[in-house]
Parts: sequence; C-alpha cells; structure tokens
Amino acid sequence: MSDELITRALVGGQWINGRGGTFPVTDPATGDEIARVADCTAGEVTSAIEAAAAAFEGWRLRSTKERAAVLLKVRDCLLQEKDTIATVLSRENGKPLAEATGEVGFAASFFEWFAEEARRHYGETIPSPSPSKRLVTVRQPVGVAALITPWNFPIGMIGRKVAAALAAGCTCVVKPAEDTPLTALLFAKICERAGVPAGVVNVVPCSRERVEEVGAALCASPRVQVLSFTGSTAVGQWLYSRCGPTVKKLALELGGDAPFIVFPSADLTRAVEGAMASKFRNTGQTCVTANRIFVHESIHDEFVSRFASAMDAELKVGRGLEKGINQGPIINQRQFDRVSRND
Repeated sequence: MSDELITRALVGGQWINGRGGTFPVTDPATGDEIARVADCTAGEVTSAIEAAAAAFEGWRLRSTKERAAVLLKVRDCLLQEKDTIATVLSRENGKPLAEATGEVGFAASFFEWFAEEARRHYGETIPSPSPSKRLVTVRQPVGVAALITPWNFPIGMIGRKVAAALAAGCTCVVKPAEDTPLTALLFAKICERAGVPAGVVNVVPCSRERVEEVGAALCASPRVQVLSFTGSTAVGQWLYSRCGPTVKKLALELGGDAPFIVFPSADLTRAVEGAMASKFRNTGQTCVTANRIFVHESIHDEFVSRFASAMDAELKVGRGLEKGINQGPIINQRQFDRVSRND
C-alpha cells in the first residue's frame, strides 16, 4: 500500500471532498500539521447514510459464510499493512509505535472473532402454550449503523464496532474522532482493498467545529437504526437525547472513575507493578486507566516511594516514533490543560 496519506471521505465507494473544506490534523508531539482532511457536513453524512441504506439491501442477503469470508479478508489486509497503519496511527495519536502496532493486531482480531461468531448466529425455538403451534425466533440485521469512534484507540475501536456490524449484516457510517481521522480513512482503504462492497462501510471525518452538526444528522436520520458511541458521558447524554424521536438502538461506552485500591495486606512489589500497568498505558489515555489511587495510611509512604522510583526508572517520554519511547504525548492542548489543572 502507498505511504501517501488518505485525506478524503469515503461515501458510497467514492472518495470525496467535504463541503466544509478541510481541517488540519497535527502531530501531538510537535504541533506540526500532518495533513488536511475533508471536513464533512450534514450533507455528506446524509449521502453516506443513503449509500449505506442502499448497500444494506444486498449485504443483508449475503449468507453468514459469505460475510465471514469478507471479514477474514479485512483481517488479513490489516495484518499485511500493520506497519503502515501503525506509523500513521502513531503520527496522529502520539502513541508509541510498539503500542500502535499491537493495536492494529487488536483490531484485526475482532474481524476474526466476529467472522466466526456470525456463523453461530442461531435463532431459538421456544416452547409454545399451544400444542398445535411452534414459536421460532430468527435474528436479522437491523439496518444502517452509525459508529462514532474515539481518538485513544483510532483503529481498535473502529475494528470492534465495524466487525460486529458487518458480521450481523448491517452497513456502517463511521464518524472518526477529529484528532485521528487519518487512521480511520486508511482503514476505509483497507476495507475497499479487501472487497467490502461499495456503501457497506462509509467514513465521514469532520472538524471539531462540525461535530455537533454531524452528530445531529446521524441521530435525526430515520434510516439509521442503531448508533454506537465511545467517549465522554456528556456527549453520550447529548446523543441519547437526540435518538429518542427515531427510537434508535443505542450502544454507549461512556466515561467513569476507575479506582486503584491498595490494602495494608498487599504485596507492594506487585501493587506497584499493577499501578504502573494500569495508570500509564497509552499515557493514561484509556477508559480503564486508574484515575484515583487509594492507599492505606500504614503503607502510604512506602508505596509512594516505590511508585515514584518505578516511574523514574521505567517511563520514557517522547515522540511515539522514537525508539525506546513508551510514553507518548497528550493528544491535544485541550487535554493537556485539563490534566495540568490542580482542581
């Protein structure tokens, strides 16, 4: 695959520009502009939904075996292009290259998993109250799925959402995070190469200024039957409130507070190892990262001392593409200011 960055949206099998012009994607380590990406509006989103709805009529009729074969091809293409994808991911997300490479494999694993699960997508026979009747359930795809993905796992979360939707027979409109659209667009190219039919996977990036416009278009469309979102609780609530009029199915993975608790009976060596693994994955930018650490007063000072020593010894901060780095930059200035506050 060419090393040239993909910057246009994919709608109905066509690579298009956004009516909103373009928006910059920057390297979070340096602030330098990497590329300018199509800034999609509600118009492009509507076109993508229509393309997905049209493609659904053919995709849903494919056998589970046929759909599984396509998913496995996507898996193979992801693994073949692992180094290229990981480099793009690391450039726009800042994640250390080793972590980025592992994430591509993580994404590929979902296509294998759901390809296999799709073939066991059984219905049920239910005991009937009448001896002359039989009750049978059949599982069918619901339609177009709107998938809004986060910046902290730019291809892992796309893989998890898209693989499940495609395996079930649904088609997709993906709205990637505005900080990491290049990985999502490269994924769209992978799908195209793997033989995913036109319109089955559509990717519509947009700038932060157009997020509300694009989100509202996905929520308002009666053709979108299910919406999946991974991100903050506040945005999840906003989406939830706007999906009511069209009675969409919702799958929301929202924020929370993850405590790490160290009891006085703890093995401090293992406790420090656990805290390091929990706190500093992806520079702490994951939904399961410990963001509150409670330590019993009788072991507090020793734990803090050991924890600080481990941080000094093990954490190597820098640009994700540099060798030996295991802690990349915070994703953007807004997030940096947030974690820098003392309140």
